[in-house]
Amino acid sequence: MKSPRRRSREFALQAMYQWQLAQQSPHELEQQYKTAEGFDKADAALFKTIIVGVVQNADTLSTAMTPHLDRPWAEVSPVEKAVLLIAGYELIHMPETPYRVIINEAIELAKFFGGTDGHKYVNGVLDKLAAVNRSEEIAAPAPERRAAKRTPLKRH
Repeated sequence: MKSPRRRSREFALQAMYQWQLAQQSPHELEQQYKTAEGFDKADAALFKTIIVGVVQNADTLSTAMTPHLDRPWAEVSPVEKAVLLIAGYELIHMPETPYRVIINEAIELAKFFGGTDGHKYVNGVLDKLAAVNRSEEIAAPAPERRAAKRTPLKRH
């Protein structure tokens, strides 16, 4: 069973794919997707945070990822690009979500929506981005990571 946060990321992926093609505003995307089948089971606030954040920070996000790519940003497939933008936004702007959760969710999205080995590419890029943007979290001793997991957070 999918969590509301997983569903939000799935809808956000579809919205970001569409945004790449049609350049609709976050408001237009939100209005369209909130009436989509199954959206009532998604975390609407997370969906909105992601789509607004990605659109507002798209240039900065692509710049942050470029050093970790093996090809120009323009040559990354639209699905992988959407996954990377979403996860990149979360890694950089949502420190309350553990980096491992963000990367795992991105891999799952890439497996379901992307090409055959797209999830491997996404994983490699996000691991490198996390190393730059979440170095303290990554370097935390295991007991601190376990303690952080026990801290009540929104379900992911």
